[in-house]
Amino acid sequence: MDLSNITVAAGARKNRKRKGRGVGSGNGKTAGRGHKGQGARSGYSKKAGHEGGQTPLARRLPKVGFWHESRFPMAIVNLDDIEKAFKAGDTVNAESLTKAKLIDPQKGGVKVLGRGEITKKFSVAAHAISEGARAKIEAAGGTVELIGPKTYGRPNKPVKRAREDN
Repeated sequence: MDLSNITVAAGARKNRKRKGRGVGSGNGKTAGRGHKGQGARSGYSKKAGHEGGQTPLARRLPKVGFWHESRFPMAIVNLDDIEKAFKAGDTVNAESLTKAKLIDPQKGGVKVLGRGEITKKFSVAAHAISEGARAKIEAAGGTVELIGPKTYGRPNKPVKRAREDN
């Protein structure tokens, strides 16, 4: 066997259907496009999901679900990463972790986990912290501050006040 006598497996290549080549072909004359109208013209293509005036499937089905907080999972950072990236006495928070490229700022907050050992004294501010991480930070002389959950949406929504009539 060599390259000169290799053949394609039976059924691997299918001949394309030639439309508009006589009534005997099964797709002659109008080539499956019907008579006249927009669909018979060249360049026409039906939009995906269009059902010709019938209410589309996407609108027949009910809305479901909501945006759960886990849609924005917390950014995880471990003590060994903090130990490498920061000097003793530094403040470790979302802003400083983003600058150090340890977390993605789009995440739903910062959680500190206790992998690795810590020898330096840090001031850590995070949305969540594991018990082991808290114990290690405090044992090294550092402080831990828990900040509230990260909020989404419009930060300073104006307060509606009652109208004063003069």
